Amino acid sequence: MLEVKLGGRTLKNPLIGASGTFGFGAEYARFYDPAILGGIASKGLTLRPKEGNTGVRIYETSSGIMNSIGLENPGVSAFIEEIWPEMRKIDTTVLVNLGGNSTEDYLEAAEMLNDTDIHMIELNISCPNVASGGMAFGLHCQDAAAITRAVKARTKHPVIVKLSPNGDAPAELAKACEAAGADGISLVNTFQAFAIDVDEKKAVFDNIYAGLSGPAIFPIALRMVRDVARAVSIPVVGIGGIRSAEDVIAMIMAGAEAVEIGTMNFADPHCMETIINDLKAYTARENIGSLDEIRGIV
Repeated sequence: MLEVKLGGRTLKNPLIGASGTFGFGAEYARFYDPAILGGIASKGLTLRPKEGNTGVRIYETSSGIMNSIGLENPGVSAFIEEIWPEMRKIDTTVLVNLGGNSTEDYLEAAEMLNDTDIHMIELNISCPNVASGGMAFGLHCQDAAAITRAVKARTKHPVIVKLSPNGDAPAELAKACEAAGADGISLVNTFQAFAIDVDEKKAVFDNIYAGLSGPAIFPIALRMVRDVARAVSIPVVGIGGIRSAEDVIAMIMAGAEAVEIGTMNFADPHCMETIINDLKAYTARENIGSLDEIRGIV
């Protein structure tokens, strides 16, 4: 009843733990069995380990959070050798979120992952391209298409491209990535935002700007997901401020195949377990045999 298709796989339900909020899955095992989820998007990985940003990393807003983690992660080698052997024991679909600061970084990491049986790559193109002055790979259609095409040529895994909402129109970015061979699109990543500590009279974050997520962004994310779902023929994964079964249904009615839930995992570690149960109740009450019946109807 809740099954969906993504990257050539059947997910048991549309819920995926969003990258950067769900660790590598085991972190939530003390709350519930993560195998009940449709999937898990891993913590963002880069070719080499990263220590992340200094200073404040998480800052609560009135309806969400801002984060400046800086992609702190153990690197692809450590993931392959130490983390994947345990993560693969979780009976769910795994999207390995992959970032990089150069095309070469992305390609080397993607080739290393060819030696594993991960299920798919979620290509994070919001990373700064150091060869282009620090501008993110995913801000402009030409750059997004180029990195998508390059990774697709070097990986054996399906590639879901994760879009930033801070550049060209997401629908145009999505079309460019589809034309370059993407197997799916996920969106949105966080919105660039700013916070000031008025007592200290300075920016809250050392990096000045940070990424805003949480319920505050849901209506904007919903609009962008609808635009993208109408623009491409590949599956779309909706992300951004989802906190209830009603939000999941709204994303699906806007055209999403699946969804990722992030910030709400911090507020309520049981939220996805609750949402799955509420989705079952909703589909039974509304006599919905398949989510395909309501996908993209609004």
